[in-house]
Amino acid sequence: MHAWPASEVPALPGQGRDLRIHDTATGGPVSLDPGPVARIYVCGITPYDATHMGHAATYNAFDLVQRVWLDTKRQVHYVQNVTDVDDPLLERAVRDGVDWTALAEQETALFREDMTALRMLPPRHYIGAVEAIPGIVPLVERLRDAGAAYELEGDTYFSVEADPHFGGVSHLDATAMRLLSAERGGDPDRPGKKNPLDPMLWMAAREGEPSWDGGSLGRGRPGWHIECVAIALDHLGMGFDVQGGGSDLAFPHHEMGASHAQALTGEFPMAKAYVHAGMVGLDGEKMSKSKGNLVFVSQLRREGVDPAAIRLTLLAHHYRSDWEWTDQVLEDALARLERWRAAVSRPDGPSAEALVEEIREALADDLDSPAALDAVDRWAARQQESGGTDIGAPGVVSRTVDALLGVAL
Repeated sequence: MHAWPASEVPALPGQGRDLRIHDTATGGPVSLDPGPVARIYVCGITPYDATHMGHAATYNAFDLVQRVWLDTKRQVHYVQNVTDVDDPLLERAVRDGVDWTALAEQETALFREDMTALRMLPPRHYIGAVEAIPGIVPLVERLRDAGAAYELEGDTYFSVEADPHFGGVSHLDATAMRLLSAERGGDPDRPGKKNPLDPMLWMAAREGEPSWDGGSLGRGRPGWHIECVAIALDHLGMGFDVQGGGSDLAFPHHEMGASHAQALTGEFPMAKAYVHAGMVGLDGEKMSKSKGNLVFVSQLRREGVDPAAIRLTLLAHHYRSDWEWTDQVLEDALARLERWRAAVSRPDGPSAEALVEEIREALADDLDSPAALDAVDRWAARQQESGGTDIGAPGVVSRTVDALLGVAL
């Protein structure tokens, strides 16, 4: 599966800062010091209704991670999946009377267009669940053969007790885990499971649903968590730098994925940091496909909204915060974009050297994009009030905002 085209990232003078970021597993900030190649895995969409503002906010956060690392002169090995076969996708296809593969292809194509418009840097590897199945089956068989998985009425489940570190990502108690499992794709009430929290690794073929050859597992399709584990281990290996996604993925998805990988390899941890973006709400509730309270990037683009303003709306909120989409937050971003473009359109201005370092410092401090925007606001205000004599300053500001914030002025 192909990703989307990369926008050019301008090279800036000097050197960026190493990133300190909040790690869900430890509950506090960690300093990341990747080698020459920083490794990141971000969980992708289930392509049946893309791309709403919750998606955009999540991918914006991890785009900033990439940009901070690139500014330190590192390479970035970024991997993202597409869950192109799953219950919600199949249910939507039945509801709309369309082929599930056509729906997945259509929504994935739209997602690519939205990511391109928002100047999100693409992953090096963009992998669909279906194309990953040949690599998933052997992992499930290994877990089963090691006693870390078991069969129940043809389905194969992972035993959470096989990983002594289970629970170390989300730190939730068993009651909270059980409730979230039921809400987020698990089946804790199924009779016969060794532990209600045990997640499915391989679902035996169901009538009327797609299935694939699972070798000794029989025909079926993969569970959600093992999909990402297979892709991450194949392309990044254990101990990669950042596992990312929305905060609703901390449990069960990232918790279960970590346990799968740790049980498979005997190594700990799967990722050095588990990083989670906050939720975006509308009308007092989290945006979600099940509720239908969504604001879509593609719809805003069709209405003529500048994608740079959409991105500035996202950047105005700290990536870990939960926030609400309103007409006002978009209007504020449009006004900010106009001010910035007016400021950099002049032939000279106040010196920008301190501004570059201020933006670097803000982003290195747990991706503090609101502080970075405030710094640019202050430079633009000085430009408006008194101008300046530095002929190169507006160009430096424009390149810096593009390179570090992904906003083209």
